[in-house]
Amino acid sequence: MVNPTNKNMLQNLAEAADTNFVVHASWAAACTSKMRVLAEPGLVLVDSGLPCDTFNIACRARLTPHTAPPQIHQAIDFFDAGGRPFAWWVGPADQPTDLGDYLVDAGLQRADSELAMVADLTGLPTNNPAPADLEIRRVRTDAELQDFAGMIGDPDALRFYARTTSALLRPDAPQWFYVGYWAGQPVASAELTVGGGVVGLYSIITLAHYRRRGIGTAMTLQPLLDARNLGFDTGVLQAAAAGVGVYTRLGFQPFGDITEYKPPMG
Repeated sequence: MVNPTNKNMLQNLAEAADTNFVVHASWAAACTSKMRVLAEPGLVLVDSGLPCDTFNIACRARLTPHTAPPQIHQAIDFFDAGGRPFAWWVGPADQPTDLGDYLVDAGLQRADSELAMVADLTGLPTNNPAPADLEIRRVRTDAELQDFAGMIGDPDALRFYARTTSALLRPDAPQWFYVGYWAGQPVASAELTVGGGVVGLYSIITLAHYRRRGIGTAMTLQPLLDARNLGFDTGVLQAAAAGVGVYTRLGFQPFGDITEYKPPMG
């Protein structure tokens, strides 16, 4: 487990989590025509071809005070050339350490911040105490992947997952998708990404009417149990304020912050 006083361990964890996020953000796009991924030593840019900043991303910055300003402007120009919005995600491993200030100086705005959290999967419960009426399925079909996309609540999500279906349903895909069904209706989702020697959780969503029934906990736990059964021992995630309590009860603890920056609206 992470020792918050061990700087080397925290740095290694931050690097692993960053690598995992790159896989989450770019793998399907890199496998799909009309989508672009520029993975350079100093920065990763993902252009989905859609007008949605959920899928157009800048991340894994390894810049210096000297190289940051020109590369930031080049990244902004990259997305502007296609007329697409984007989000720049800044995590604990990004450099320079004051990268957010450089982004603001370049005209971006701080949009959101979440906790980076980690858990030792060996400490998870043996079984998933899911509600009796909840059926959790790992996505195996086109229809189930569209049910997953529907949980995001954005038409561009349906388009993105429709275009990347052939990649994401491959047996060797590093992203595993889950849908929770209640009385046959999709009500919750989860994604687990394998990368960086850890597993990362994303898109933990429960429809508002079905919250406070233990569904979110079950949807968080099932992918992690599957990963543990395959030998993984470390899980990471980005926690919005509303989910911190659930994740803490499952053994997650914070190791940093992840902040999203975007161009101003209009």
